[in-house]
Amino acid sequence: MARALRALAQLMGWACVLIGVFHVVLGNAAIPGASSAGATVDSWGRFMGAGFAGYGLAWLWAARQRPVPAGAVRWLAGVFLLGGVGRLISLAVHGWPQWFQIALAVIELGLPPVLFWLADAEERALRDGPRTAPAVP
Repeated sequence: MARALRALAQLMGWACVLIGVFHVVLGNAAIPGASSAGATVDSWGRFMGAGFAGYGLAWLWAARQRPVPAGAVRWLAGVFLLGGVGRLISLAVHGWPQWFQIALAVIELGLPPVLFWLADAEERALRDGPRTAPAVP
């Protein structure tokens, strides 16, 4: 479980850093359907991209710890889940977005439970210690 949690945390980290930098560099062009949204949305998107890159760095920090801190994983996964909830609210208020945004929402809503489960399993394994075979009389 520890290896899976570390690998997933690293994947999350690098993906978020790259996506964040992509948004900082491209602005509105990084958002499907928003290329003509104007300076205010472009400014907001680039700012949020920097924040998302920082979020990715937090994932990378967690992945480098030995053991991976379950509490940090829960908080980071909770933030990710909150992003998915935000997409659901947007869907309810404004309707269906571009298809790629729907795919992202599925990831944002589906991945956090896996991360919560892995963090819990890692925490239990650390608490219970290594399992050894019973002594043979």
